[in-house]
Amino acid sequence: MQEILPSTDTAGLPGGPLAALAQAALAPGENVLAAFEVDLAPTLRFAPGLLVLTGQRLLALGAEAAQQGAQFWPLAPGLRLQLLEHGGVGTLELHDPQRRLALWRFTLGQEQQAVRLQQRFERQLERLQRSSQIEEAHQEAPRCPACHTPLPPGADECPTCARQQPPAASTWVLLRLWRFARPYKRQLGLGFGLTLASTAASLVPPYMTIPLMDEILIPYQSGQQIPVSQVALYLGGLLLAALLAWGLGWARTYVLALVSERIGADLRTTTYEHLMRLSLDYFGSKRTGDLMARIGSETDRINVFLSLNALDFATDVLMILMTSAILFSINPWLALVTLVPLPFIAWLIHTVRDKLRTGFERIDRVWSEVTNVLADTIPGIRVVKAFAQERREAERFRAANQHNLEVNDRLNKTWSLFSPTVSLMTEIGLLIVWAFGIWLVAKNQITVGVLTAFIAYIGRFYTRLDSMSRIVSVTQKAAAGAKRIFDILDHVSNVPDPASPVRVEQMHGAIELRGVGLRATSRMILKGVSLNIRPGEMIGLVGHSGSGKSTLVNLICRFYDVSEGAILVDGVDLRRMAVADYRSHIGLVLQEPFLFFGTVAENIAYGKPDATRDEIVAAARAAHAHEFILRLPHGYDSLVGERGQSLSGGERQRISIARALLIDPRILILDEATSAVDTETEREIQKALDNLVKGRTTIAIAHRLSTLRKADRLVVLDRGEIVEVGPHDQLMESQGPYWRLYEAQARRAEEDAQAAGLQIATPHSRHPAGKV
Repeated sequence: MQEILPSTDTAGLPGGPLAALAQAALAPGENVLAAFEVDLAPTLRFAPGLLVLTGQRLLALGAEAAQQGAQFWPLAPGLRLQLLEHGGVGTLELHDPQRRLALWRFTLGQEQQAVRLQQRFERQLERLQRSSQIEEAHQEAPRCPACHTPLPPGADECPTCARQQPPAASTWVLLRLWRFARPYKRQLGLGFGLTLASTAASLVPPYMTIPLMDEILIPYQSGQQIPVSQVALYLGGLLLAALLAWGLGWARTYVLALVSERIGADLRTTTYEHLMRLSLDYFGSKRTGDLMARIGSETDRINVFLSLNALDFATDVLMILMTSAILFSINPWLALVTLVPLPFIAWLIHTVRDKLRTGFERIDRVWSEVTNVLADTIPGIRVVKAFAQERREAERFRAANQHNLEVNDRLNKTWSLFSPTVSLMTEIGLLIVWAFGIWLVAKNQITVGVLTAFIAYIGRFYTRLDSMSRIVSVTQKAAAGAKRIFDILDHVSNVPDPASPVRVEQMHGAIELRGVGLRATSRMILKGVSLNIRPGEMIGLVGHSGSGKSTLVNLICRFYDVSEGAILVDGVDLRRMAVADYRSHIGLVLQEPFLFFGTVAENIAYGKPDATRDEIVAAARAAHAHEFILRLPHGYDSLVGERGQSLSGGERQRISIARALLIDPRILILDEATSAVDTETEREIQKALDNLVKGRTTIAIAHRLSTLRKADRLVVLDRGEIVEVGPHDQLMESQGPYWRLYEAQARRAEEDAQAAGLQIATPHSRHPAGKV
């Protein structure tokens, strides 16, 4: 193994005929980065081979290279060289994003060279990718992080994604929040009254400056004495007005903050409860991070708007109206001059409002891209680390975060110009008032005290006007958030509860499928499926991937509703039963059991929260989980961690079986319950399943057909239709679709064993005539 060497120098290659062939295969100027001698054939026979890594490609030469030449694969993004070790044999596998391209085997004595080759391969690939990215950054337009479509120059957002988005939110959507505010209308009325009173109290001090100036300070400059009692009266009035404004302001803020918190809590609860009632197809089209952002950050934004911004806006409106009334009562002409900047500010607000509304809607969408990356990678951190994709996920997060930064920067260009422009207009308006006021004083039409009070009121007027203009941004943010919340609340479940549901007091578990069909857009997933399942019968669903097994189970669980036909349980159409009532009689054991963060006991009792400890232990014993639970640090009170990651796959599966046993369901669904575990664990799980299926109507899906040997009948599905029904022996004797599936699976098992260098007896070879 050598560092970068010129291709004309054979020192970088081992000796022998393969090295000479490799030297001949190199292009002029092609540098050798690493070389690795392979000593096993893929069939585990000893055979020489050579892998050569250059700056542009990976070459492979075997014993037959003299006749067939070298194989090579150009280094390109997406290539991956994976190093594996099993049973004393090492394997190097070359993959692209779609498939495995090649594999090479070697004895562990060569492992150190293999590791160096893999490391040099990864470094060279990263170097080429960085060079490609730099070149693309100079030559190509930036791409959308979501759909990777090239963005037009100066575009605010991806045109492709924008076409898929609903129309921008209107400010009027905020009025729909009255649905949540209505229960608190008395508190809101009290808050409005306190706002009116506190605003009126805050307008008293400027009015009292008129007598202070005209009756006390200006006469004092003319040589008159200051009347102390009168000064004390005015100053006492100012202090009383300030204290009254403070007390009323505190009371209205407290009352309205309490109301807004309750409105926000009701909004979150209602949205979450509605989300729980929606059918599975809704969640299939949404990202977890996006839904979390809507219920979390969007409701918080609305809550802040209601508790702070809406209150400030109401105060600003009252202040402007009451100030205008006082100004016109003092001097109408001076008041009219005060309103000169208003038309310009109104025009500016109208112009900027639409840009801000669409901008904040766009920011929400882009921010959901950031949260979606988090929602993908944090729960799937084990897969990320297993495939060494930390750098890729970090790059994905960096790209989404950069896109979020760019969109915010574009909006800030508009917003940063808007606020100073409004401030400039108010300052100009104040100068106009000063100039016109001084002219009126010179004409003896108003006094200095009146002008002073006018300036004080004008300062408050323009301050509130500026504040109202700034509320445009938070209003548009709240409107965008409210729209995203009401998008959830307006969605109607595809699996609705009936208006007058049939009560299910005691279920026997008889299931009848009458011409069941399910359509997805223009494609029929299931068509004409008819089947009668007797109470207590065990049915096995078999068929190729995509044949409709899981879809049929989802229909029986009523995760979806049929497009054609009907499903009857104990003679009653599923659509006439309350969804929650019906599902309380169903036990579900999945291929990948999901455990919540909490104790073992809480997870077992998830379907029956009021279960006693004795009932929980009894269910765990029946699921063959009691022994390993007692070995945990705190037994049944041990925390299982996020998604149960502190337990093995078999342990999680047995806890999920105990969870199903505890609710004592009449209908049991087993979806590949043992396919993801080893043989020893499968035996333990199978014992637990034997206890679980007793006396229950059971529908089981299994990848390994031999695990369905205890089923009363097997239902063979192909392309959404039932093609065979019957016991295992009968279907094997008829040599139809099921027989072909069984034989194909047996042959695959035999080929896998031979590829691993092992000779084992397959189910086909152990039993004559397909008997199991």
